[in-house]
Amino acid sequence: MYMMMMNSNKSESRESTELEEAGGRYHDEDNRLKSNNKIELTRIRLMRSFVETQDPSSKASALFLKYLKWRQTFVPNGSISASELPHEIAQNKMFIQGFDKTGRPIAVVLGARHFQTEGGIEEFKRFVVYGLDKLCSRMPPGQEKFAFIADLEGWGYSNSDIRAYLGALSILQDFYPERLGKVFIIHAPYIFMTVWKIVYPFIDKNTKKKILFVENKSLKSTLLEEIDESQLPEIYGGQLPLVPTQDS
Repeated sequence: MYMMMMNSNKSESRESTELEEAGGRYHDEDNRLKSNNKIELTRIRLMRSFVETQDPSSKASALFLKYLKWRQTFVPNGSISASELPHEIAQNKMFIQGFDKTGRPIAVVLGARHFQTEGGIEEFKRFVVYGLDKLCSRMPPGQEKFAFIADLEGWGYSNSDIRAYLGALSILQDFYPERLGKVFIIHAPYIFMTVWKIVYPFIDKNTKKKILFVENKSLKSTLLEEIDESQLPEIYGGQLPLVPTQDS
């Protein structure tokens, strides 16, 4: 009888431990989902504000509904993790750090590191959303835009990927309207202009106004007009090291 009671107590102890461990896992998962939902609700609220600011008419409602439908389909879990983007992350081509003088978070993209991967266009599009969401999450209160430095040094035809460029442009213009504050295109080689002529007609007029091609001779001075040296990457004469998107 004593042995039966001991075995019963051990069994109950194991069950209790298992239940506690399971409860802990469920608690962690619940917290993660709540966190993702909170972030997603913030994005949705901001997106609605941006759309209504851009177009205070009935069209705004249609744009907002389009965004919600896309977001629920493309990012069903509320966020995209680096583990879902192995091929794109491995190229180490996008970096996020620093803010310009108006408080816009800055991303640096190294165009010569982009190549078509086994992940295809869908993984690339998810990488774009992953990066843009990272930028949006770094916006200080009152700031609604971000800035890009598109560095094309070393870019060649092997890096040319018009389908990917148009895919990124479509996501930016359709689902992150009026989020873009400025794009500095630097070290652009002459051969890039062949691709630029193909992409340019697909850029809307508001976005075109925010794109600036910077000459090499005035690179640092142009960047310093809008970005303090303490916030500028070291490779452009500033003080910050490049921080990969997944580590930002």
